[in-house]
Amino acid sequence: MDEQAKKTALRMIPYGLFVLGAGTGGEATASTVNWVTQASFAPPLVVVGVKDGTGTLDRIRANRSFAVSVLGTGQKDIAFAYFKHVEPEGGKLGGYAYETQTTGAPIISDAPAWFECELVTTVAEGDHVIVVGKVVEAGVKAQVDALTLKECGVNYGG
Repeated sequence: MDEQAKKTALRMIPYGLFVLGAGTGGEATASTVNWVTQASFAPPLVVVGVKDGTGTLDRIRANRSFAVSVLGTGQKDIAFAYFKHVEPEGGKLGGYAYETQTTGAPIISDAPAWFECELVTTVAEGDHVIVVGKVVEAGVKAQVDALTLKECGVNYGG
């Protein structure tokens, strides 16, 4: 296989940037993710790729739920705040306010939209785990274009 062609072709897949919230209370955390897609209409299922061996994945498995904050164009700073593990501090995660809804997982307050999921299953293959969740709640504060890797000048994948 031509490794450069593979890398280039895979990086041409368009990706958004999202904040994945997991855990509750003092055990809450959030991570930036970009492998998110809807997988079913009925029931409403989403799939998220989560790096194996992370505290975020551990908390999703322990709590059997998670939240996805959909970031809007111009919210690069929020996305970058969750590239490393964060814990709640002063009512914030990674320096940003968060709230909770149905599952108790953190939702970034400045996100224009969000959805919460109950964990359906995980599939452990490769260096990321596929997390399948059933959407149980959602909210929209503003309809805007989603933040993308391309806007941020970041490549991930390949």
